[in-house]
Amino acid sequence: MARPFWAWRRLSLSLLFVFIYCAPGIIAEKINYNLVHSWADKLGLELFSLGDFITRRKEVQESFKEAKVVTRQGGVIVESMAKEIEMMMDLKVSAVRRIMDTAENTALSHQNDMADKMFSYYNAKSMAEPGEPTPPAPTTPPDMDDQIGEPLIYVPPKVLVLEPSPEFQNTPVNFSVSSVHVPVNVFDRASDVIKAIQWSENLDQIFRDNYKNDPSLSWQFFGSSTGFMRQFPASKWKKDVPVDLYDCRLRSWYMEAATSPKDIIILMDGSGSMLGQRLDIAKHVVNTILDTLGTNDFVNIFTFDKEVSPVVGCFEDTLIQANLGNVRELKEGIESFKPKSIANYTAALTRAFEILEETKINSRGAQCNQAIMIIGDGAPENNQEVFQLHNWRDPPYRPVRVFTYLIGKEVANWDDIRWMACENQGYYVHLSDTAEVREMVLNYIPVMARPLVLGRHDHPVIWTQVYADLEDTKLSDYLWEIKQCEEQKADVLEYWQVRDRMLEPNEMRRREYRRMKETWNQPVDSNVYQFMTTVSMPIYDRRENATRIANILGVAGTDVPINDIKKLLSPFMLGVNGYAFIVTNNGYVLFHPDFRPIFQGYILKPAYNSVDMIEVELLDDDRAARDFNPVLMTIRDSIINQSTGSKWMLVKNHFDEMKRVARVKRQYYWTAIKNTPFTLVITYPERYGVSRMEPRTEQDIHRTYITGKNIRSFFDGKRWKIHPDWLFCKQTNKTFRTPETELLYFVDRMSEPGWHWPSSRSAMPPEHAAAIFSNNSSTGRYPSINEKESYYCDRQLMQSLVFDARVTKWFSNNTTFNARDKDEKRHEFKQRFGITVAFLATHSGLTRWHEFHSNMAEQPGVGESFSQNNKRAIDEIWYKRAVDQYFVHKESFVYSVPFDAGESGSEIIVTASNAIFHNESSKSAPAAVVGFQFQHSAFYKLFHNITGNACAVDDKDCYILDNNGFVIISSRVHETGKFFGEVNGAIMMRLVEERVYKRVIVYDYQAVCFESKTEVNASNMLLSPLFHLLRVSKWLLHTALWYIVQLMRLAPGVAGHYNDVYMDGNGTEPEPEPDDNGQTKNTAWLRYLTLHRTRLKSCDMQRELYMLYNEKDNVVYNMTAHACERPFVVLPIPNSNLILLVIDQLCPRDVAFVLNVNPKPISYPLAPNETFSCYKHVREFNRVRPSSCISRHANESNIKLCGKGCTIYANLMLLLLSHVLSRLL
Repeated sequence: MARPFWAWRRLSLSLLFVFIYCAPGIIAEKINYNLVHSWADKLGLELFSLGDFITRRKEVQESFKEAKVVTRQGGVIVESMAKEIEMMMDLKVSAVRRIMDTAENTALSHQNDMADKMFSYYNAKSMAEPGEPTPPAPTTPPDMDDQIGEPLIYVPPKVLVLEPSPEFQNTPVNFSVSSVHVPVNVFDRASDVIKAIQWSENLDQIFRDNYKNDPSLSWQFFGSSTGFMRQFPASKWKKDVPVDLYDCRLRSWYMEAATSPKDIIILMDGSGSMLGQRLDIAKHVVNTILDTLGTNDFVNIFTFDKEVSPVVGCFEDTLIQANLGNVRELKEGIESFKPKSIANYTAALTRAFEILEETKINSRGAQCNQAIMIIGDGAPENNQEVFQLHNWRDPPYRPVRVFTYLIGKEVANWDDIRWMACENQGYYVHLSDTAEVREMVLNYIPVMARPLVLGRHDHPVIWTQVYADLEDTKLSDYLWEIKQCEEQKADVLEYWQVRDRMLEPNEMRRREYRRMKETWNQPVDSNVYQFMTTVSMPIYDRRENATRIANILGVAGTDVPINDIKKLLSPFMLGVNGYAFIVTNNGYVLFHPDFRPIFQGYILKPAYNSVDMIEVELLDDDRAARDFNPVLMTIRDSIINQSTGSKWMLVKNHFDEMKRVARVKRQYYWTAIKNTPFTLVITYPERYGVSRMEPRTEQDIHRTYITGKNIRSFFDGKRWKIHPDWLFCKQTNKTFRTPETELLYFVDRMSEPGWHWPSSRSAMPPEHAAAIFSNNSSTGRYPSINEKESYYCDRQLMQSLVFDARVTKWFSNNTTFNARDKDEKRHEFKQRFGITVAFLATHSGLTRWHEFHSNMAEQPGVGESFSQNNKRAIDEIWYKRAVDQYFVHKESFVYSVPFDAGESGSEIIVTASNAIFHNESSKSAPAAVVGFQFQHSAFYKLFHNITGNACAVDDKDCYILDNNGFVIISSRVHETGKFFGEVNGAIMMRLVEERVYKRVIVYDYQAVCFESKTEVNASNMLLSPLFHLLRVSKWLLHTALWYIVQLMRLAPGVAGHYNDVYMDGNGTEPEPEPDDNGQTKNTAWLRYLTLHRTRLKSCDMQRELYMLYNEKDNVVYNMTAHACERPFVVLPIPNSNLILLVIDQLCPRDVAFVLNVNPKPISYPLAPNETFSCYKHVREFNRVRPSSCISRHANESNIKLCGKGCTIYANLMLLLLSHVLSRLL
């Protein structure tokens, strides 16, 4: 049959097209360079005209012409900030010292009081509020408690009124009394415990006085050596985990105050007898000891049988810092330990002493206290020769203390292991049950504290590393377990809804990517936890017999929230993209803008508080991961040594969820915060941070009032906000609903007669000054401090804010942007681009905006939504990016859309921003950023109108990308907000090769990885009688089953029936049984949907981020398309951060090749069985030891308390019985 004419014609044209397109030497330029160039120019002109007209950027710039530009003096700023923090911290120390003095005197005056076991106190876990039901009293309690051998005591819980307090994160509290927390392992009616609870109730008065003198105080507390903690103000104990595991004696603020820094070697008996429950107890002892250590302590664990081996192979012959990461590594090592053969105590002790001696000689470790912890079920001898050789050289001192933990119920050779402890100024403990481990292990603390107590007068002031206010540090593992269980449940429920569609490869990849994306959620600012540091001091027993007992009563302390320290830093003085951070003596950051302690939005990272400063300040030097620049290392050494200095460095700053990067030259200044282990560092960009803007003298607030102007009128209306985290003005003992309400309160006060500024610019609130003067004044009050003057205002910040409010008042009050506007051009812009809001943010933290409405009636909610999400002025991403873009092109706007916005299905909003700089002479400084938001659909419509149908055909793809490679416009809306490398990896790679984009590798040294978790049972029951009974039962069961099988083989009827039912004709296994619908039951989905349990691990990752080359007249923008050799044209869109990319889609490409900005684990060259912690340990950094070290006292040798020996009376009958039976049998 002949083809129709039109079919032959179409075929001929197709062949001609292929020939023209593919024939060598005949190149048809499918992408017209000049046409694309005209598109880019039109887009740039339209967008800039829109932004310039809507934001009135020129009028805003003109508004700031009265201001002056001054040089920012970094050295003066850092000294001023450090002084403010020092004054604040001195007040906290003074409060703790008063608690300490009161506690020591109170305990001394009540030393002869009798313990009242019916004493009623406010128990934080059981006290009730008015109207709450109280648990009923036991009706018929037994006469005796079998566990304690005393009559049972029931004291009804006390009732207390609690009210939420904004100063304590709205926790319901009572400021009249304190409450007491008692751990589950402590019996509160024991004589020593209840007596301490009784006398410590007298601390309530000093708690109240401290808070009255300094209302900025956070929680005050007294942690008793008996285990309870008294906390002020009184509050109920929160329960984030099913079991209350909190014990104040395991917290860093207690341990570091009660004992000076220490080097500890733990020796664990690896003999074959250490099995079953003994092994379980021994591991529990090791874990508890590790929980008592802090970042100023050093530790290692060795197991010993015939040989002595470290539990972590790479930690051999050394001590490691007891930070969270290393402690976690040691715990995992001890978890997999299994005993082997006979224990060699002599070799183990010799190895431990040699390591400790080498550590001291080489000035490593803590260089203070040293101790050996021996955990075993008995020593064959006392090894006196070893102690004489290594530990008895300088009598009566024992440089290394020895603590021994005897494991097991039936042990006979306890005297040698006890002798080791008693003769080496240590302590001996006998453990027979896991329930008593914690309390018994903590007995070593008072022993290590003896030199402190005997000295009496020296009370070291301890500042802790940053930590989250948690009940238990194991909460992260618990939350991760719960998270995995929730994901498992969600998978199964989803499968029952969608069935096999869920097992499709694409669906499985999507689910895996979604979960990995959740793990990348690492918020910098989070309200889930309150991060803080704590200042604490030890409290000593001053009784006359203290020289024979040397008892430590406990530790006094108060929390200092990190947010309270940040409020003293005056970020306004540092400007946009400037910041401050604090570094500890160990080099760890107390806080930093890139400190990301949380992942998944609410789970703490395994080593969240041991982030070194060189892990967050990333130099732009293209070095490999963890190959840190010597210049940076030198600066770090200067900082931890608390020197004063300055330096500029080229760094890589990542931002916006670690998906964007900027390469910046920054200036650094640092100085010590005196009387603390902290050093303050400030930094700002050198390009625009060296100058700042401030009002002239004639624009002073006071002079403004004199001229008759009403400052309150500068803040009329509701379309303005101030930075919620900045300290503008503060009133003592007065709270406000919003920061804006508080500001207006002070604006009104400024107009009153008698108003005056604080004598200095210090950011110290007035209550701090009141506390200082009350300490130095004989009357207890400073004359000029009264209730009316109990305020603080940052004068420079307020002056700038009022100036900015005055010169930008017109921006919010302008009503010509409403739909009623007669200006047709403005109305046309609004309709064409779907503009929702225009905004202005100034360097003083002021944000103004006005809304655009689509009809005559105002639509509530538009401005409110913008102001709630964009009120942080210079800290907003669009503000920072606009200021950086100013140095690419002064008049350009920065356009952005939310990441992956196209997948949301809702209306996408485009944000555009432009920086306003004020110039004076040769200086310039950022004054403000203006911008607007408009609908993405209108942007796409504009793009479509300019390009016509050229980008709508199948042979071309047109994209608008931003300066970091993210899609702003695509013909496929779902691609909006994606990284372009995920859309077309091949073309993105070409853009990198042709120097359109530059790849910048950013290392993330705070990442979290997930290691497959093997189920290891800590309780090995090999030698347990129950285990032997179980083995016998299993043998009997297997034997019975074997006989049954033999009987079935002997019975033909049974065997035949079995073959008919369960076997097919070929003797193979039957097909799966069909379900009720006749479908074959498929259980393969279980294998795909079953989660592999993982444990959290610290690791390093890297991201490959991208940024546009900012070279002027980049030749790549003059290059035309050339068939499939270069199937695209790329051009910048003028006055923007965007590029236009047009691609020939008919050219073949590898669709599987993609580029992304997702984090990827870094593979280090590790030896077999070596871990990431080992790799870090080899490259450990310098640190500075705490200044306080009290490790010996001449009178300590007089103390003979070293633990009690075993009691064998209960076993005499068993011994006698065994002797008789041996004779009879």
